[in-house]
Amino acid sequence: MAQGSHGHGMSLEPTPPALRFAFTIDARIGTFEAQGTGPLGQRLHIPIVGGEVTGAALQGRVRPGGSDWALLRVDGATFVDARYTIEAEDGTLIYVQSRGLRVSSPEVLARLQAGAPVADDEVYFRCAPTFESPEGPHAWLNQRLFIAPVRRTATGVQLQVFQVG
Repeated sequence: MAQGSHGHGMSLEPTPPALRFAFTIDARIGTFEAQGTGPLGQRLHIPIVGGEVTGAALQGRVRPGGSDWALLRVDGATFVDARYTIEAEDGTLIYVQSRGLRVSSPEVLARLQAGAPVADDEVYFRCAPTFESPEGPHAWLNQRLFIAPVRRTATGVQLQVFQVG
């Protein structure tokens, strides 16, 4: 079989999926607590205390009570595992699980942990949020994949959520 052929007589060239901006999540976070070093690295508990969701595809607020159980790995990268609830403008509760990766130099990490500003090009910070919505106007979130560049803000983090086409 020819390279790139699937036995159908046609060659398929790799085509990257389209990305379409969906909405922004501005999540406010509280003071993080180091939970000590375990077999995978140092676990951090970062409370999610509120926030806003804005954009054409979804509007609402981040409800207090969520958490990011980030793992500062032995290689210096941080694995993000945030779980929280969005309350859409119409009152619908949407469960969010956002898993991602943050990579920077030790100096930049220290500035991030101190709440100091960090330029976007000093850190690789991306996540793949998934959404769980009940039937209704927001059920489309259950049927799409999303990726989001993340940036640290003065009060928390900002996710620019893109739908993967």
